[in-house]
Amino acid sequence: MTTASFDSEAASAKRRHFLGRTVIYTILVVFSLVYILPLFVVVFNSFRTLPEISQNGLIAFPQSFRLDSWPRAWSDYCIGGACNGMQRYFWNSVMMVVPATIISTALGAMNGYILSKWKFRGSELIFNLMLLGVFMPGQIALLPWAFLLGKLGLANSVFGLILVHCIQGISFTTLFCRNYYVSIPDDLIKAARIDGAGFWRIFYKIILPISPPILIVTVIWQFTGIWNEYLFGVVLNSGAQQPITAALVALSTNGTNVRDYDVMSAAVLIGSIPPLLVYFFGGKYFVRGLTQGAIK
Repeated sequence: MTTASFDSEAASAKRRHFLGRTVIYTILVVFSLVYILPLFVVVFNSFRTLPEISQNGLIAFPQSFRLDSWPRAWSDYCIGGACNGMQRYFWNSVMMVVPATIISTALGAMNGYILSKWKFRGSELIFNLMLLGVFMPGQIALLPWAFLLGKLGLANSVFGLILVHCIQGISFTTLFCRNYYVSIPDDLIKAARIDGAGFWRIFYKIILPISPPILIVTVIWQFTGIWNEYLFGVVLNSGAQQPITAALVALSTNGTNVRDYDVMSAAVLIGSIPPLLVYFFGGKYFVRGLTQGAIK
């Protein structure tokens, strides 16, 4: 093969590679813009006035920059017959998601530790039964939860939702932690037991110090999942006891003819700020934790 023909084939291959990469990146950019366009629309509309939105349409760059809609959405806007804004529902979600995330993560870590390093007869069966919760739709548990919360006196309360999300999340947290702890060498646990360490000492001194990657994964998973969940919040609670997702659903179906798109956009952003912050500050740790758990 001559040098000229070799250079020609190399140049042709380089052009094909460049063309292929260009097509791939063009498709990815287009899909990214389509996916993120609703977020930009909501952000822009939260800083526009209602007359401007009515005149120029929902999809338009803001000609003014006003913050009036944010305090209205937080404290004054009428939702479900109560003109208290989003603040009550926002704090309901905070009161619900923080303890539910902590408790379900702690229980998942202990379950994963037990089912991976302190196996007993029937432990695999118990794990498989708990794993069913990952694939079970939440609608199946609505009636049993409504009955149970009524018997416990927790119906229509934030504490009832905390209990629901703690139990519902144990399947996921146990799965994550158990699969991560399985990769820890059994000799490490045996050496600790030979040295006289018991169940809890091994858990606190050996397991927890090497658990931050998977605990970060479970915390992010539980926080975003519980915060964005609305089925239990809508069905099991009502009125001022509902989380913010239920308030957003009521906001979009309030039945009035006048739509305050500026205030509604601000309310949507208020409800999405916590999971967005978790994504921006913890997204890389989520991916890193999953990767470490897979190849450890």
